[in-house]
This record gives sequence, structure tokens and C-alpha cells, in this order.
Amino acid sequence: MAVAGDDAQQSPVTKPFTDAIAEAEARIAAAEFAETDADRAEGLDYLAGGISSILQLARTHSKSHPTFVTSTGPYAKMGLDNPDTIYYHAAVEADATYIVRGVRGTTADLSFQVLRGDYTPTNVPGGDDAFDDRRIEIADDGSFEITFGPNGTDSGAGHFLLGEGASMLAVREVYSDWATQRRGSVTIERVDTAGTPPPELTEAKAARRYAIAAAMLKARIDTWFNFPKWFYLDEPVNTFTAPRTTPGGLATQYSSVGHFDLPAGTSMVVTVPCSDAPYQGFQLGSLWYISLDYVNHQTSLNSAQAQTDPDGMIRLVISANDPGVANWVETTGRRRGILQFRWQRVDEPVGPELGPTCVVVDDADVPDHLPFYDENRIDAAGWSARIAERQRAFANRMLG
Repeated sequence: MAVAGDDAQQSPVTKPFTDAIAEAEARIAAAEFAETDADRAEGLDYLAGGISSILQLARTHSKSHPTFVTSTGPYAKMGLDNPDTIYYHAAVEADATYIVRGVRGTTADLSFQVLRGDYTPTNVPGGDDAFDDRRIEIADDGSFEITFGPNGTDSGAGHFLLGEGASMLAVREVYSDWATQRRGSVTIERVDTAGTPPPELTEAKAARRYAIAAAMLKARIDTWFNFPKWFYLDEPVNTFTAPRTTPGGLATQYSSVGHFDLPAGTSMVVTVPCSDAPYQGFQLGSLWYISLDYVNHQTSLNSAQAQTDPDGMIRLVISANDPGVANWVETTGRRRGILQFRWQRVDEPVGPELGPTCVVVDDADVPDHLPFYDENRIDAAGWSARIAERQRAFANRMLG
């Protein structure tokens, strides 16, 4: 007869999660697009970020007493995280009512989205409602209070519907100027549980958390392996799609996407009109479908950070080698990767004429494709100062 100690040794509580880690590691090791040691190292770091964030999510996930948690960030990336965005989400149930309170910061955009289900390898969650803060009343001191609930609850101003199957409330705060803009604050409270404690933790519940975390980790790896295939890799290489609404995203957001393959010694020169939209941003991503290092390298640029030429165009140079211009977007040595433009808080559709065009050229020929090349140039000291400013601005941003 097995004793309790033997049972614990044979079926430890953490085993589902450690098994999921091993399975995820095997998937990463076998990824066909991981061609170099740097690619594989990035995959393992991506896994480490997933492990840490999913354990946090499993421990903080509560339908009875929800709280906003960081969905993705610089040290736990997923889903082609936007370098300009701070992401939050909270678990919700469609038949409950929630009060969301906050203070509007000075960022370029603040948005809310109710999601049904979750991203899976075959599904993008629908949004029952998705809107920015122009649809809510904000007091002179920046404070706001809104509610989310089912049909039949108060439907007055500041109330938003939780549709059938609602499972998550996502909040995104988007920066343009990292150095001067400041994020606000946001909290969530479930009306029928406010003032009560959550149920006490039991060993069975702790075991369930590890099982949930295991399922989440495997789903995350499977989902984001597929996402580039769904929306990027079927497009012709080194091109951009016309601007379009973002699948599973906000009605006030447009995106233009692509993927690059730049052999050694080649660069991509991208030209795009500087938009009147409050937010216009560009980033590179790896084939792990995460952002590149955007703190210590300039792998993203938004319209507040980029140099705009006298003709109203933003011209970017995407390359591994430094072209000596301010709008260099670094591939950090990668031959292949993801290209993504976003326009947010738009009042009208972003037409094809406002989208990007591009050309791939030899590194030596880049100046020939920059009509204001002399005005674009930057020396090594200027570049170092630019990166230092980026690092400082990011550090301040993370402190709120």
C-alpha cells in the first residue's frame, strides 16, 4: 500500500507545470525558424518570461475578487507586445457587475476592451465592446468611474455591457513621448464581493493553480507560434499590407503588417506619411512573435520619436548595420522578422495612401533613397545619446 509520502513523490503538485515547461522547451528547440544560437537563446528567454508571468497570472487570477495585472511587458513578452503600450487585464464573468475607477494620465491613448474566451491556436477572441476614453466622462482632476455588467443592469452613461461569454477586461495605455507623458491609474471592483475576503487557499486549489498554469503555458506557446502564420507570413516578403483594422483589436486602431528577410549587406527603406492620428507607431518583432529589445536598441519608433522630413514623410532604415541616420531601426542582427505599423485613436479610416511603402537596397545605396539624407544623419556620439535618452525615458515610464 502506498503511503501519503509515496503519493506525493509520485504525483507532486507541481508536476503538470514542470511537464509543461519541458514540453514547451522541446517545442522551442524544434522551431524551424530558429536558425542561429541567438534565435534559440531568445526562444529560451521567451520561455523564461512566459513561466514567470504565467505563474503570476495563475496566482492572481480571481473571478470573485478581480484585480488588474500586467498582461505583457519588457521582461515577459508575448503577442508582439507594442513597446509604447502598458497592458493590463482582469478576469470577469458575464453575469457580474464591476466598477472601474481610475485617473487619466497624459498618455496618447487609453482604451478598454471586453474579450470573450482567449487567444488559442485557432481563434482570436471577439470583442463585445472596445472603446477609448473619449466615450467616458473624465473629471477636471482626471478621475473617472465606469461600470461593466450584464443586460438588465444600469444602462446609463458610463455603463458598458459585458456580453455573453465575457471573460476578460483589457486596458491599454499607449505612449508617444516616453520622456514627458505619464500613465494614470486604474482599479476594478466586483460589486457583489466588495468588502468581503476571497476564499482561503487550500492545497487542492494550489494544485489547480499549477494545472491551470500548465495549460496556459502550453496554450501560449502554441498560439503565438501560429500567429505569424495567420497574419504575416502568407504575405509577400519585404512588403506591407494596406492599413486595416486589427484582428481582435480596437475599432479605433489600424495596422499595416509584413515580414522581412534581409540578407547581410541589405537594408529596407520605409516611407510613410506622418499621421494626424494621436498615435502612430512602428516596431520590429522576432519570429517568436515578440518585440525586440526596445530599451537598449532602437527597434521601434513612433511619430513623436521619429524624425519627420520637410515633405511630411517619415523615412525609416531597417538594417543590421548602422546607416548613420536618426531613423535607423535596428534588426539587432536578425535576418528575418516581423514588421508592424499601428495607428490608434483614429477618427476616420486610415486609407492606403497613408500606409507605408518600402524598398530593399544594398547598404551602400541607402543614401540614394533618402531625399533629405544630410538632415537625417547622426554620428556615433549622437546615437549613443539617443539610446541613453531612450533608456532613461523607459526607466521613468516604468515608475509611472
